[in-house]
Amino acid sequence: MATAKDIDRLLESFVERGLPGCSLKVMQRGETLYEGYFGVADRDTGAPVTKTSLFRQASMSKIPLYTAMMMLYERGKFLLSDPVGDYLPQWKASRKYVRQPNGYVKVVPTERPITIRDTLSMKCGLPYCNSTAPTEDITLRGMQECMKPLWEKGHYTLQEQLSAMSEAPLACEPGTHWMYGFSSELAAGILEKVCDKPANEALKELLFDPLGMENTAALFFGDAEQRMVSLYALDEKGEYAPGPGFFDKKHRPGEENEAGWARLFSNVEDYSHLMQMLACGGAYGGLRLMSPGTIDLMRANGLDAAQQRDFPEEGYGYGYGVRTLTDNAAGNLNGSPGAFGWTGGFGTWCEADPKEGLSIVYMHNLIPNDEGYYHPRVRTISYGLL
Repeated sequence: MATAKDIDRLLESFVERGLPGCSLKVMQRGETLYEGYFGVADRDTGAPVTKTSLFRQASMSKIPLYTAMMMLYERGKFLLSDPVGDYLPQWKASRKYVRQPNGYVKVVPTERPITIRDTLSMKCGLPYCNSTAPTEDITLRGMQECMKPLWEKGHYTLQEQLSAMSEAPLACEPGTHWMYGFSSELAAGILEKVCDKPANEALKELLFDPLGMENTAALFFGDAEQRMVSLYALDEKGEYAPGPGFFDKKHRPGEENEAGWARLFSNVEDYSHLMQMLACGGAYGGLRLMSPGTIDLMRANGLDAAQQRDFPEEGYGYGYGVRTLTDNAAGNLNGSPGAFGWTGGFGTWCEADPKEGLSIVYMHNLIPNDEGYYHPRVRTISYGLL
């Protein structure tokens, strides 16, 4: 069995290894099993990581988004089988790339439209494409061509991005392959249409305010920018140096800073409210936001055998916006089958375990995030508290 001191020593070793700073909170059925903050938020000032330090969530922004979508689903706002085009008319029809035996590629209409289920399960055939970097991938080139006018403009709304993306051929027939990419942008666009308000406002109303997540947002407010930990990246010498500043531009208010849907920032305290709610059947702090059955659907593995080969993580499958533990032995993972969560590209990580009522939320901000070293150790030792 692990102790709090064991976790202290592990997180201290992370800092000794070179990680600027990190934070971790582990909760079970409303009780805190562990909470710790290590290292510095900024190397120049020496300011320590504290309970109020904020971290860029990057792709861990998806769990609030998909949780909100599942809340709307259980309120009858849409069916998972609904075509996306019912809410975003520019997506009523799609085209796809088809690779022929002779090596040529042609573009043909898809056999069916993209559904909300495809969107929530990353089966749209939409790859990520965030730069003009040369590529041999024809799918990415097609997306680059569609996004180029918006990149040249320098700022754009989510709905403008969705309109541009709708012109790009898909990498495959909807629903046939798992592909990590712009599905979350489609989900955010549907959220806006269903709620008739910007995605950030909808998330605040549905999740952040009810759960008391006062430090979680997409746009800077108050002293949030000052509380954000500095982002560091490995330079050519293998040393940590200040990371690129453009990642924070989308957090600044003003249409001139918009670039689609702005990702969130948060801290381990706030995010633990969300993960505890998901771990405890949809209730937190005496308030019920979701039914247990909807959370079970959200975390159920929806990958068939072929799609499982598309998924990169041993021992896990994929539900609606979350990885879900399916095979402890294959992944060398302790914990309960059905535990679920996700990772952010700068080093945030979380998991909820409904069987144990357990939530684990860990955060650091680093490029590359070196998740293969840090996250498995945090996960393993956190389950060791039980």
